[in-house]
Amino acid sequence: MTAFDFAVIGAGMAGASVAAELAAHASVLMLEAESAPGYHTTGRSAAFWEECYGGPEIVPLTLASGDYLREHDFLTRRGALYIGRDADRSLLDGFMQRFGDTGATIARLDRAELAGMLPRLREDWTGAIHEPACADIDVAALHQHYLSMGRRRGVAAQMSARVKEMRRDIGAWRIETERGERFTAATVVDAAGAWADEIAGLASAKPLGIQPLRRTIAQLRTDPAPLEDLPLVLDIAGRFYFKPDAGRLWLSPHDETPSEPCDAAPEELAVAEAIDRFQQVVDWRVLAVERRWAGLRSFAPDRLPVYGPDPRVEGFAWFAGQGGFGIQTAPAAARLAAQELLGLGRDAITRGLDAALYSPARFA
Repeated sequence: MTAFDFAVIGAGMAGASVAAELAAHASVLMLEAESAPGYHTTGRSAAFWEECYGGPEIVPLTLASGDYLREHDFLTRRGALYIGRDADRSLLDGFMQRFGDTGATIARLDRAELAGMLPRLREDWTGAIHEPACADIDVAALHQHYLSMGRRRGVAAQMSARVKEMRRDIGAWRIETERGERFTAATVVDAAGAWADEIAGLASAKPLGIQPLRRTIAQLRTDPAPLEDLPLVLDIAGRFYFKPDAGRLWLSPHDETPSEPCDAAPEELAVAEAIDRFQQVVDWRVLAVERRWAGLRSFAPDRLPVYGPDPRVEGFAWFAGQGGFGIQTAPAAARLAAQELLGLGRDAITRGLDAALYSPARFA
């Protein structure tokens, strides 16, 4: 039986990033149920760094992560357009009001400006909000960055190590995996994504109602092929988004279908809905659906992430509920959570962030 200061459950972006940050100051074990890290949400993300994604309360985490992501060359500038019809004018106005004072860089566009950025746009799309700083994220490289950082700092990573049992005994957790491996750790950090509430149950912590939601993406071959400088295009009413990728188009119906924690699979109806909505936007032909996939995005009831110690269970902490913004906020979120768990002060990345906003104590 091996003893650690922290046992992080999960090796996706959440687990890898918080384990690496904790390991700068403590001994860390990382346990992953799958045979490889990042198999579920992290490995299926069409992630982008988009300043307004997730709502005004997430903007500080996104902006605080931006410099780190740029400095390490994980971002490629793309720009984003939130588009709408005449009937969506109030949604566009409301978006400008919600995010106008958050520090995000946004500007209103008229029909002519929008048509100049989105070729063969259909006539009923009349307005947009432009976010020039939006960028693609190299998700695989960012994930490997944190896994490598963790290895350098001594993180003991165990794959195919699904947790079977946890019990608190004399100030430490006794952890057993389904393979019979046993470990002890002073603190368990729940970074299990869609399985976060399940892990909490093993620790006799109250589940927070973290709900996995399925998101579908399809890769299309179109005529014309999308230009590589095409912005990320999002419906202001939340019914689709699409962006180019190596001469193809990645398209989602922006679905959020409640799901049990599982190996998510796409549904044909969701793909068909996405294509129908896309063809209402631009006069492009869809030549083929080349592949399709789905992932789970997990949210707490208030759709804010959950970072920090559980208020009721000693030695149990949360790093979960990060929805679709967990990758773009990883540098600031992991640093903030580690500082909270280690009792450290703020630094250049986390200065100004309000840890209480994301604390599990808000559900107590």
